[in-house]
Amino acid sequence: MQTQLGLVHFWQQGDLVTHATAILLLLLSIGSWALIVGRFARQLRINLACDRAPEAFWQARNLNDALAAIDAADRTGLFAGMARAGAHARDSYDSESGLGAGVSLSEALTRGLRNRMLAAQASLETGLTFLASVGSTAPFIGLFGTVWGIYHALIALSGSTSVVLDKVAGPVGEALIMTAAGLFVAIPAVLAYNALTRANRLVMAQLDGFAHDLHAWFATGARRPTSADSSATTTSKPMPTLARQGA
Repeated sequence: MQTQLGLVHFWQQGDLVTHATAILLLLLSIGSWALIVGRFARQLRINLACDRAPEAFWQARNLNDALAAIDAADRTGLFAGMARAGAHARDSYDSESGLGAGVSLSEALTRGLRNRMLAAQASLETGLTFLASVGSTAPFIGLFGTVWGIYHALIALSGSTSVVLDKVAGPVGEALIMTAAGLFVAIPAVLAYNALTRANRLVMAQLDGFAHDLHAWFATGARRPTSADSSATTTSKPMPTLARQGA
């Protein structure tokens, strides 16, 4: 009677190691695809914020309106958080005490914006380590399953007095399914990792330019008003258009 070969037969003939390897690849595939879908959906929102948030900020008439406008335009919080970090650094500059009291306004702004930039970078890189790990290890996990399956197939045939090709090719072909499964898990993870890494570089470049614009504006055009100022305040002064040209 001819044996029906295939995935079901391979699973039925497999041992604990084979089953554990297959389940591990399945879990890695589910985890990577869930992460890929979530990250690309977030990337669409980030791209929308890149197009709208800086323009919404600089088109506002004053700082309060600018912060409200960028909050509405940026649902991801990347650009809005950068703007609020600059505003917070400027507002807290006069109340600095201890070691922070000896720095200039420019240095205080640089520190606040840099910390926010690092936080944004960490947020953008969420999940990339997992994708890189899946892409680099899944093929070897599948290869291990193949080697283990071939080993047991040959052990099972070792007791036969005569070995023909059809009895060897079937079990070996089934074992090669694990290698294909490993590649099926790894290839989407690698492609997604490369795409997201490139997208993150573009977003970080835009955030860096926006941070330089904020530094230039807060350091020169949005200083805290002193008691000598009569009626003009920074919240009533229009945002200068030159700030969009970069620091």
